[in-house]
Amino acid sequence: MTKQPNFVFIVTDQHCAHWLGCAGHPVLKTPNIDRLAARGVRFTEFHTAAPVCMPNRASILTGRYPSVHGLKYNGCALSPKARTFVEMLKEGGYQTAAIGKSHLQPFTGAKLSRVSDPNSDAPALEAWKQDFSGLDIESPNHYEEADTLDFPVPYYGYDYIDMVTGHGDTAGGHYIQWLRKQAPNWQELCDPENQLPHNYTCEQAKRTRLPTELYPTRYIENRTCEWLENSRDEDKPFFLFVSFPDPHHPFNPPGDYWDKYHPDEFELTTRYEDFAEAPFPLQYTQDQLLKGEKPATPQEAIAATDQHCKEAMALTAGMIAMIDDSVGHILDTLSQEKLDEDTIVIFTSDHGDYLGDANLLLKGPWIRQSIHHVPFIWADPFGGPKGETETLASSVDIGTTILNRAGVTPYFGMQGRDLLNDIKTQDGRDAVLIEFNDNGPRMGLSKAARTRTIYTPQYRLTVYANEDFGELYSTANDPHHLHNLWDSSQHAAIKSDLLYRLSEMLTVNMDESPRAIMRA
Repeated sequence: MTKQPNFVFIVTDQHCAHWLGCAGHPVLKTPNIDRLAARGVRFTEFHTAAPVCMPNRASILTGRYPSVHGLKYNGCALSPKARTFVEMLKEGGYQTAAIGKSHLQPFTGAKLSRVSDPNSDAPALEAWKQDFSGLDIESPNHYEEADTLDFPVPYYGYDYIDMVTGHGDTAGGHYIQWLRKQAPNWQELCDPENQLPHNYTCEQAKRTRLPTELYPTRYIENRTCEWLENSRDEDKPFFLFVSFPDPHHPFNPPGDYWDKYHPDEFELTTRYEDFAEAPFPLQYTQDQLLKGEKPATPQEAIAATDQHCKEAMALTAGMIAMIDDSVGHILDTLSQEKLDEDTIVIFTSDHGDYLGDANLLLKGPWIRQSIHHVPFIWADPFGGPKGETETLASSVDIGTTILNRAGVTPYFGMQGRDLLNDIKTQDGRDAVLIEFNDNGPRMGLSKAARTRTIYTPQYRLTVYANEDFGELYSTANDPHHLHNLWDSSQHAAIKSDLLYRLSEMLTVNMDESPRAIMRA
């Protein structure tokens, strides 16, 4: 093939791997994402480099682990010095555009106090001299004016940006500037005190008054289709990043999507009482529930009753159903514009959600497959792989795979693999590394989490720094990871081997760039 392919790269937010019809979900229907999977290959073992928004999004863009690219936990910003695979595509002749959620810089505008610092008694000065001016362009203060912000580009390699920040009906960025013009009463529509009546009682269930046609998912869908129809340069191949803020909480699918599914249709796969011995973070959150205590922020993991978990599942399914309809419109637009035979479509998510796993909701430092195992579909019309593959893969592999497929040389220091080559040779990874770093102690941990996980199709081992426990599970014998083998004498050799392999992965997980420029 001599023609460079186009790319449409679709990303959802907080979406578990099995929450798709094509992944075998027993209730949720996703016919449009399913037809995308039918055109390509679905990875059944795809995992995040970090199961949290900003670090993993930066890992996708850079092809590097958080401890290397520097955006180690939420609230930081990806350095403008960091090279991204999108920049390489741009330099290789591609038109580049991003529509939707970026989250490579903080978008809340809320500053942390020194008390919130994981090491509050640490000196104020950082080890690196840094200039953070200009690294807040996703923050709300830039979108207070009525006129659409003239977004400074290139932005991490993107020539065109239509920014959506936040989640649900509280989203911001270019979207909120548009919404104010469409609905002068937008504050009334989005006010949680003015939501439509409902009988749901789970945390963050909100029946928004915002009409479906004004909801962020529909905005991103329509903007994407308009870009494909009117804004692309027909003389260049394009890379279009499309990022939906859903199905991230709050649980607020608009209009008919609220009633699309009912809580009684869902069942929890694992409950708190299913664990042979509840790991400390799980026990801590369960104790919080029994005491009626809530986490410090609405972004932290919470324990929930079976009923509340089922309500969250039903509303999440409604949000995914809306995304699926949007994916269908995008695929139809590609066909109408006669682009479907020239465009590779990719679908994934930045991380998962406990979503009832162990009676938990949201995400946190307790590592589970529900938060690091995510969907990944690669649909290549140029005779690419089809069906399903058990090839073990990480989000750091995305950039390398795209660059190689586009015929653009990856840059030195990328840590990902070419997944298409791994499928072809059947000689890919036998383990993936998963990092979790936090900017404050949560789920009862004594300090801000620093965890490292080695995951193989057979076992999962997690080390929690500064804590007196660890985890080891046999997936073959215990697929839901209910029986911790960390202290099992019968599994001491396996634990030792995995710890050694993890130490090897951490040893090589360094920034190889820049290379030496001369002899010392």
